Amino acid sequence: MKLLPFILCSSHYSPIVAAVPEDVGTAGALRAIAHHLTAKDILVVTGDLVSDIPPGAVAAAHRRHDAVVTTMLCSAPVGGPAESGSSAGKDKIKKPRWYNIIGLDLAKQFLLHIATGAEVDKDIRIQKSILHAVGQMEIRSDLMDAHMYAFKRSVLQEVLEEKDKFQSLKRDVLPYLVQSQLRSEVLLNGVLSQAEENGNEKVSSQNNHVMVSQILANASTPSFHELYASGHNGSASVQRIHKCCAYIASNSKYCSRLNSIQAFSDINRDVIGEANHLSGYSFSAHNNVIHPSAQLGLKTTVGPHCMLGEGSQMGDKCSVKRSVIGSHCRIGSNVKVVNSVIMNHVTIGDDCSILDSVICNNVQLQKRVGLKDCQVGAGFVVTAGCEYKGESLARKEK
Repeated sequence: MKLLPFILCSSHYSPIVAAVPEDVGTAGALRAIAHHLTAKDILVVTGDLVSDIPPGAVAAAHRRHDAVVTTMLCSAPVGGPAESGSSAGKDKIKKPRWYNIIGLDLAKQFLLHIATGAEVDKDIRIQKSILHAVGQMEIRSDLMDAHMYAFKRSVLQEVLEEKDKFQSLKRDVLPYLVQSQLRSEVLLNGVLSQAEENGNEKVSSQNNHVMVSQILANASTPSFHELYASGHNGSASVQRIHKCCAYIASNSKYCSRLNSIQAFSDINRDVIGEANHLSGYSFSAHNNVIHPSAQLGLKTTVGPHCMLGEGSQMGDKCSVKRSVIGSHCRIGSNVKVVNSVIMNHVTIGDDCSILDSVICNNVQLQKRVGLKDCQVGAGFVVTAGCEYKGESLARKEK
C-alpha cells in the first residue's frame, strides 16, 4: 500500500498541490513547498491518520509553550504498532513489532527523548545531559507517534535547508530537534566550554560539569528559556536552546494510522464498532449498519459491528460477522464473511468463504472460492473452486 506522492498546502486560501518523487520522504515533500509556507507556525498531518482529536488542541499546546515542535502522541495498539507497509496474512506473522521509545518530563509536557522504530530488545542510549537536566525522566513504550506535528516554521525551514540529507520528519527531523534542544555553552572563569556536542558531553573540568547541570536542571520548566536565553547573572550563555513538546491524546479519543493492510482492516472494524461515532451512520438495534436499499435473502444474518452498503444484495443462508461490505455488491447464497472488508461493486458466487481478507473494488469471486488472510486487488477474478491462504492476488500490469 502506497500513499500518493503529493503534498497539499494553502497559500492565500487557495490550495496548492505539489507532486514529488516517491523516495523524497516527508521532509523532502516539505522542502518542495517550503517557499509557500509563511505562517509563524504550521501544522503537518499525515494523510493516513484516522482520529477524532481536534488539531486545534495540538496547535494550542504548541503556542502555549512557544515550542519549535509539538508532536501528538496517542496510545499504541496492543502489541505495538506494526511497521509501516505490513499486510495481513503471512506478513502479519513474519514481521516484527516495532515501538517508539519516548522520554518525557514528569509533567508529560516536554519531549526529552525519542527513538522511533526501535525494537524493544535493543539497547536504548540516552544523553547524560538530558538526565542531568531533568533529574527524572519517564520512559514510555506504550505511546505512538501519530504523525501530527506543529512546527515553528522558521526553525523547520532552517533544518530542512541545512540538513539536506534528512528525508523523514519522524526519523530525522524530530529526533534532531529533540537531541539538540538542550545544547548549551557555559562561560566559566573566561573559558568557553561546550556542554553538548553530537550526543557526547565535553567538559573541561568538574566545575564546568556542575555549572552545566545547574543550568540544564531548569530546562523542563516553562521559565527556563526566558531565564537563560541571554545568560544568568552574567555567568552563563545558553545558545540554540528550544523546546520540544508533546501533546498526549486522551484514551477516550480514537487515534490510529492506516499504514498497512492489517490497520485498514482493524480501522474498518473499529469504525463500525467502538469508534462508530466516526462513521456518520445510524446504527440499528442490532448494533450494525444495513443501508435501507440493501437486500437480504432468507435466513441471512448480519451480525453486530457489521456494515452492508447501499444497493448491495445477499442471497439465502449467508452469514456476515465483524465485517464491512461496501455498496452495490452482489453476493450469492451460502456465503460466509468473517473479519473481512469487501469494497464496492464486488461479485461473490455461491458457497464462498472469506476470512480475515480484504477484497478491493470490482473483484469477482466465482463459486466455491475459499480465502483466508488474503488481499485481492481491484478487478481480479478468482476462478471457481480455488482456495488461497495468505496470498495477495492482483491482475498483472500490461
